[in-house]
Amino acid sequence: MNRTLIVTNDFPPRAGGIQSFVHGLAACRPPGSVMVYAPSWPGCADFDRRQPYPVVRHPTSLMLPTRAVARRAAELVTGSECETVVFGAAAPLGLLAPRMRAAGARRIVMVTHGHEAAWAGVPVARGLLARIGAHADAVTYLGEYTRRRLAEVIPEDRLVRLAPGVDTGLFRPGAGGQGVRAALGLEDRPVVVCLSRLVPRKGQDMLLRAWPRVLRAVPDAVLLIVGGGPYRRVLERLARPMGDSVRITGPVPWASLPAHLDAGDVFAMPCRTRLGGLDVEGLGIVYLEASASGLPVVAGSSGGAPDAVLPGETGLVVDGASPAEIAAALVRLLEDPAAARAMGERGREWVEREWDWKLVTDRFAGLLETPPGTAAVAGT
Repeated sequence: MNRTLIVTNDFPPRAGGIQSFVHGLAACRPPGSVMVYAPSWPGCADFDRRQPYPVVRHPTSLMLPTRAVARRAAELVTGSECETVVFGAAAPLGLLAPRMRAAGARRIVMVTHGHEAAWAGVPVARGLLARIGAHADAVTYLGEYTRRRLAEVIPEDRLVRLAPGVDTGLFRPGAGGQGVRAALGLEDRPVVVCLSRLVPRKGQDMLLRAWPRVLRAVPDAVLLIVGGGPYRRVLERLARPMGDSVRITGPVPWASLPAHLDAGDVFAMPCRTRLGGLDVEGLGIVYLEASASGLPVVAGSSGGAPDAVLPGETGLVVDGASPAEIAAALVRLLEDPAAARAMGERGREWVEREWDWKLVTDRFAGLLETPPGTAAVAGT
């Protein structure tokens, strides 16, 4: 059996889209074939006990490509006879690839997200990304945007698409939204939900700046912001003048995320690119989870976010820096519930057809089982 070591900074119980993606990749492998090396995080001991594979935790909450991390990862490759090493995020831990080969790894797969695409545009980081790609058998990309950026520094014959999947059994219409509405006292009010980490790139601040315009057209609407993060105090200050038309829940357990999406009528996350292109959305799996939940989505035009929307069919793409454009999209959907529901239904069908985890599982298996030195696999 081909044993695989996944080396990653991004892994539960830390919350986030990349963490869920990498966890899903590990979970889809046959029993006994995978091991994970990841940082420590509050609650990790309980989480690790529930996994059907071993998780080895680094003593700190962040792993860098240091000698200590390289030595421990190499010991795991040798001791567990791992033929393949997967880096859950290529940058920066992919710099350890030569050490993994020296320890016996025959195949190296680098998984990329939005930040690697950003590295491709920065001179010093660009050189590091080229070094990472030079030691990989395969480098994955999320969608067309990230493929174009990575191809600037990584040979195209090493690039293969591997985007996150959606568990359409968990994220679905009727996943518990009525209970969330009842608990929050939302009743039958129109609800726009934004579920994401609270950071400037995700655009919750722009939603709040757009919200007065939405209320002028739909006075009983509610904006439900779900998630935790460093921007929470700023958002609460922006929301205060709007009273109970805005609800900020803070972080919620992962198991209750489908119910919070199901509580909405529209999903909105108007992400925007920041810091001269360094802070960019790679894809936005939450758009697809919202589509699977039967909601029309309003996405920002940052990076690869439009790859997660069929504009005009499953949702709308807006300039995440324009409150007026954001408000117009939300009003359009809230004032025409029938059209919004039809978009949500098409979104559900699209996710079932193109983004189901079974497709991701097959692609990932192909990547791991392809002979060393070969990148592309059939169907990717």
